[in-house]
Amino acid sequence: MSFLYVAVGGFFGSILRFYISTKLDKRLIGTWIANITGALLLAFIVYAHETRILSETFWLFLGVGFCGAYTTFSTFGNEVLQLLLQKQFVQAAWYILISILVSISIVSLILWSLRYQF
Repeated sequence: MSFLYVAVGGFFGSILRFYISTKLDKRLIGTWIANITGALLLAFIVYAHETRILSETFWLFLGVGFCGAYTTFSTFGNEVLQLLLQKQFVQAAWYILISILVSISIVSLILWSLRYQF
C-alpha cells in the first residue's frame, strides 16, 4: 500500500512541476522555483512527521511522493550541465550556489522557527 501513496503523491507533484515549467518557459527559473518551494513545503512536512502530527501515510503521500516528484535534482543537474557546455561558467556557479544556499537556508529557518531540535 505504501507504493500507492507514493505513486499518487508523485502523480500530483509531477503535474504541478510540469505546470510551473511550462508557465515559466522551462528554463532555470522554473526549476529554481519548484526546488525552493519544494524545500519550503518539505520542511513543514518533515517537522509535522517528526513531531507525529503527520501520519506515515501522509508522509509517504506528501513528503516522499509529492515533494519527490515536484522537486527535481535531475533537471537542476541537466540545466547546470547545459550552462557549462555553453561556457556560461559564472551563471552556472551562481545557479548552483543560490539554489543550494537558499534551499538549505529556508529549511533551516523554518525548522528553527518551529523550534525543531536538530
